[in-house]
Amino acid sequence: MAQRRLGEMKPDFEFGWRPAGLGFLAAFLLLLVLLLPQAEANASARLGEFLDRVKASDIDSAADSFGEVEGNPPAAKLLKGGKRVSYGARAISDGGFQSIPKLVFPGGALIGDTAGFLNVPRIKGTHTAMKSGMMAAEAAVDAILSQRELDELTAYPAAFEQSWVKKELSVVRNVVPLVKKFGDFMGSGLAGITMWLEHLGIKVPFTMHHHPDNETLWRKDLVAKIDYPKPDGVLTFDRLSSVFLSNTNHEENQPVHLTLKDPSIPVDYDLPMFDEPAQRYCPAGVYEIVGQEEGNPRFVINAQNCVHCKTCDIKDPTQNITWVVPEGGGGPNYPNM
Repeated sequence: MAQRRLGEMKPDFEFGWRPAGLGFLAAFLLLLVLLLPQAEANASARLGEFLDRVKASDIDSAADSFGEVEGNPPAAKLLKGGKRVSYGARAISDGGFQSIPKLVFPGGALIGDTAGFLNVPRIKGTHTAMKSGMMAAEAAVDAILSQRELDELTAYPAAFEQSWVKKELSVVRNVVPLVKKFGDFMGSGLAGITMWLEHLGIKVPFTMHHHPDNETLWRKDLVAKIDYPKPDGVLTFDRLSSVFLSNTNHEENQPVHLTLKDPSIPVDYDLPMFDEPAQRYCPAGVYEIVGQEEGNPRFVINAQNCVHCKTCDIKDPTQNITWVVPEGGGGPNYPNM
């Protein structure tokens, strides 16, 4: 999952912070300086977090872990005096090379992040998205000039096989599986060795595989509850006030776009087994368990808050939650993100 906040900065800022945390977490900070006609510096900062949810327990909160990034001393010093202006979150397709699906179908093609072309170690995918779009466009032009229709753009996957995109993704294909299997310290070391060997032209004779995210949650009796500090409203913020800044909106009288295959599972299975993880991995506070203290727990879906990150559709342990497209183009509206 990736989360990002955009903030306005004071002109007298310091530069140079890029931390790496635990749990295969990477935080990034982008500083943008815009020179105004009056020659005054107006800087904005984009603070983000790439959080691996694969081994996150039910008590690991996405929103609260982002608060830890913001409260980190180097970041806190940099962000002091700034103003939060926007917020967003989304799930990232980090399966990489071994998770690339079939790229074409009659009438369409998968490109960019939709096809899983993200280079996870670099946390970059814009360049591969652009190149895949170019290859798909060239295949489409060839089909039009050949007066073809109702078939697949087979020239696109053929071009991908010969492109630098495939080579780049192949070089880093074992990074994420190694870190997940052997942990941050040893896994990162092994991942670095394999990347350098591949970069030097020495092909590593194996490709590690992924496991479905929804099958990797820890039971609540196997982990200790994390005591996150309360948001201070200055450097760290609560979920609902952040969701407000995402400009999320759905028509209130439309059908709920987050559906349950079995409405009983959240309370009867997920709650006793995982303390209902949806209420924690959701960065927008969509899912809640209410009435638990009174002995009558109920699962509540606040679909109006949904920022369309789609984590629930991926991470729900029983695959009970299905995200469908809402009516009327509802959802977040991310300015300058």
